[in-house]
Amino acid sequence: MFDKWRQYSYTAQKYHRHRLLKLLLGFLVLYVLYNCLTAFFFSIWVVDNNTMQPGLGPGDRLIFASTSLSVRLADFKSKDTLPFKRGNIVLVDMGLKKPRSRPLRILDGAVRFFTAQRVSIFKKDEQLYIKRVIGLPGDEISMSGFIFRVKPRDSSYPLTEFELADKPYYPIIPLTPALWDESLPFSGSMDGLTLGPDEYFVVSDDRGNTNDSRTWGSVPPGLIIARAVFRFWPFTKIDRP
Repeated sequence: MFDKWRQYSYTAQKYHRHRLLKLLLGFLVLYVLYNCLTAFFFSIWVVDNNTMQPGLGPGDRLIFASTSLSVRLADFKSKDTLPFKRGNIVLVDMGLKKPRSRPLRILDGAVRFFTAQRVSIFKKDEQLYIKRVIGLPGDEISMSGFIFRVKPRDSSYPLTEFELADKPYYPIIPLTPALWDESLPFSGSMDGLTLGPDEYFVVSDDRGNTNDSRTWGSVPPGLIIARAVFRFWPFTKIDRP
């Protein structure tokens, strides 16, 4: 009798319809909230290589603040307002050089949401790298012995990269043969270059790794999608990177 009431009763059918609508509305709210948080506020990423050692190692988990909003705000403010500082650890997506249509970006957001970021339709196109910002627009940069010297655009003399960073860090300096060709980007030397008004120079802390601006060249702010703000794992290394 009870089953028949649920099947034929208008009240019961209305109750189930309302319950289904509430579930769908709940999923929609969570989906919108998730995309807003990851697009404009923060996301979590796991370090999966050795390029940022000794500061960051494989398995370290960090909270990154999205830079899309700060980059856009910087465009509306004065030219002296920059979204990054020297020494910041950032997430660079070199795959963004390829245009992505808006419908596919929306679909990708839905796929990431329902798979807890484990699956993405752009996975094969993503080229994500964790790097450190060394140079800002207008800086003059050179390298000797794998150590960068930076002359800010408003300064009359250069300083080492460490003197300009907010927090100390310790890059790995590789050993190279005495007769190594200094024209190579991983030789430890680099002639001076001046960054343009919309260019940043990002590098690995392991200077023996060359997947950075030494081989890519400078990068625009649109390719820097997030900035590291906190390392929460492992517990023994909880800090602000």
